[in-house]
Amino acid sequence: MSDLEDDATEPEATLPQGGGLAQGVEAIRGALRTMPPGPGVYRMLDRKGDALYVGKARSLRNRVANYTHPAALSNRLRRMVAETRAMEVVVTHTEVEALLLENNLIKRLMPRYNVLLRDDKSFPYIHLTAGDFPQIIKHRGAKSAPGDYFGPFASAGAVARTIIALQRAFLLRSCSDSIFSTRTRPCLLYQIKRCSAPCVGRIDKPGYDRLVEEARGFLTGRSKEVQERLALRMQELADRLDFESAAFVRDRIRALTQVQGRQDISLEGIEDADVIAAHQAGGHTCVQVFFFRAGQNWGNRAYFPSHDRQMPIEEVLAAFLGQFFENKLPPKLVLLSHAPADAALIEEALTAQAGGRVELAVPQRGDKRKLVEHALLNAREALGRRLAESETQLKLLAGLAETFGLDAPPHRIEVYDNSHIQGSHAVGAMIVAGPEGFIKNAYRKFTIRGDGGADQPAESGLAAAIEASAEPAPEAAASPLTPGDDYGMMREVLSRRFARALKEDPTRERGTWPDLLLIDGGAGQLTAAQQVLADLGIDDVPLVAIAKGPDRNAGRERFFRPAREPFSLDPRDPVLYFLQRLRDEAHRFAIGTHRARRAKAIGSSPLDEIAGIGARRKKALLHHFGSARGVARAGLADLERVEGISKAVAQRIYDHFHAEA
Repeated sequence: MSDLEDDATEPEATLPQGGGLAQGVEAIRGALRTMPPGPGVYRMLDRKGDALYVGKARSLRNRVANYTHPAALSNRLRRMVAETRAMEVVVTHTEVEALLLENNLIKRLMPRYNVLLRDDKSFPYIHLTAGDFPQIIKHRGAKSAPGDYFGPFASAGAVARTIIALQRAFLLRSCSDSIFSTRTRPCLLYQIKRCSAPCVGRIDKPGYDRLVEEARGFLTGRSKEVQERLALRMQELADRLDFESAAFVRDRIRALTQVQGRQDISLEGIEDADVIAAHQAGGHTCVQVFFFRAGQNWGNRAYFPSHDRQMPIEEVLAAFLGQFFENKLPPKLVLLSHAPADAALIEEALTAQAGGRVELAVPQRGDKRKLVEHALLNAREALGRRLAESETQLKLLAGLAETFGLDAPPHRIEVYDNSHIQGSHAVGAMIVAGPEGFIKNAYRKFTIRGDGGADQPAESGLAAAIEASAEPAPEAAASPLTPGDDYGMMREVLSRRFARALKEDPTRERGTWPDLLLIDGGAGQLTAAQQVLADLGIDDVPLVAIAKGPDRNAGRERFFRPAREPFSLDPRDPVLYFLQRLRDEAHRFAIGTHRARRAKAIGSSPLDEIAGIGARRKKALLHHFGSARGVARAGLADLERVEGISKAVAQRIYDHFHAEA
C-alpha cells in the first residue's frame, strides 16, 4: 500500500553511502525513462532479480520518481533504493486493478520491504451436502461440491465442536457415502443420539428432510425460529404424556443453546460482518478478526503481520486488509478499529471482488463500537502474550548459544530426523525454529531414494517445494543404501539440502542458511553429518547431535559436538526442555510424513502405473476382474470387453503386464 512498508525483522543499520545508493537511484532513473504515466504495479528488484518491494500507484511515473530523491526518504527506504538494480512494471486500467494485483504479488513473492501477512491459511466451513440424505461435514478449500456452505469458522476446533452440537440437535449423518450405502445396522452415533440412522431406515426421507431444513434454518440465522418450534413440539409431547420423546427434544434444544453459548459475543442486526481491530506495541502489531455470519459469531483469530517498526497502524491495517481478503470473499460489512489508509480505494476493490456492496466502517459509539472494543481487547492481550513469548524465546536462544559455545544466539535452527520401518517408506524431515518459534513454512520433507543422487521433491503440506538438490551428492552418499541405514539416510538428506543451498544462495544473503544444525542421534549421526559438510566445503555451520539417554528417558539426553566429549544438561535446565521440544517436533514431523507415505502406498495399485488409467477406468477394471492380479492375467479380448476400455487402451494394459513376453 504505502511506500513506507518494510520488514520489521531487519535490524537497524547505518544509512547506505556511496556507490550502492547511487547505483540504485541510477537504476530507478533508467526505468523512469520508459515509465508510463497511468496506474499500475511496480516491482523493485535486487541484483539477483528477487523482488525487494511491490507497490501500486495511480500514476506510476510520479510515484516512482519519489525514489530518485533519497534525502526525502526514510532510512529503510534508502537502504531499499541502495539494493535496487532493476524495476518491472505492470500497467493496469484502474487503480483498483492495481491494488488487487499488488496484493496478489505481495503474497506470491513475499518481498521483505512490504508488510507481510505470513499466516494466512484458508478457513474451515461446515458443508451440508446435497443428495437424498445430506451429511454435515467439515470442509476446507474450494467449494466445488454441491450443497450449502456455512462459515468461515476461526478454527477447525470450532467447526468440530459445532458439528457435534448440530448432530445432537438435528441428528444428521456425518459418515461418508460409501459407509452410508453399506450399513446393515445403526452405528454408535445412533446409540448415543447423534444420528437418526437414515442408513437403515430408522427415519424416512420426509422426516430426514425436516431435520435438514431445521439445520439449514439454524445455520442461516433463523435460530430463534427453530428453537421456538422445537420448544412447541416438546410441550405438545409433554401434554400427550410422551415424556421420553419430550426429553429427547429437550436435549436437542440444549445442544443448540450450547452452540450459541460458545459464541461469547453476538449482536442483533448484524448478519454478515467481519470485526477487525489492530493494536500496536513495541514496534509490533496484532490484528484480531472476529467472524459473524448469518447473525452468529463463528470465532476469532489473531494475526501478527511483519512490518517496519515505525509504520503507522493505519498503513499496517490497509496492507492487512488487502492481503487478508485477497483469496476470501469479503462480507457486506467490515467493522474496523482504525480508518485504514486508502479506505475508499480498498472499499471499492472489495466491492468489485465480492460482486456486491462492501462497506468499511469505523463505529464511534453504540453496540457496534462495543464489538470493536471487544476485538481490541483481544488484540491487546494477544500481542502482550506474543511479546512475552518472544522475550522468553530470546532468553532460551541466548542460553542455547552459551551451552554450545556459539558466537551469538541463533536466528535459524534446523533440526533433522529420519523415519522408516525396516527401511521401507523411508523419509527425512527438516524443521526450522527461530526467535519467533517454529517456522512451519520452512519445513521440508525428503523422500529417501537410496542412491544419494538428486531426485524429485516429495509432496510437502507446508511448502511448495522441497530441498532437493540438482547438484550431485558427495561420494559418501552416492552408493546405494542398505534398508534401515540411518547414517546413509542422514548423509543423503544433508547432501541434498546443502548442495542446493550452495547452488541457490552461495553468499548466504537470503536467510536460508542455519546458524545451528541439530541432528537426532548420537556419535554415528554426528560423524555422517560432519562428513557431508566437509565434502561440500562447509566448515562454519555449528553441528550438534542429541541422543536419547539410557532407557530413552527424557531429561538424560546426551549431546555430541565435534572434537568435544559428550555431555548432558541438568534435567531442570530450561535449555534442555527447549532442545527436547525441537527434537520432538522434528520427530513428529518425520513420523507424520512416513505414515502419510505408508498410507498412500497401501491404497496404491499396479494399475496406477499405466498411463491413461484414471480412477474411472481403474474402478471398471477392478469390478470386472475382481483384482489387479486378475487384470494382469486377462487376455486382450477380455480387456476389450470392459466398459470404457477401448482397443488401444486394452492393448496398452496388456503390454504393460506382458512386456517380457
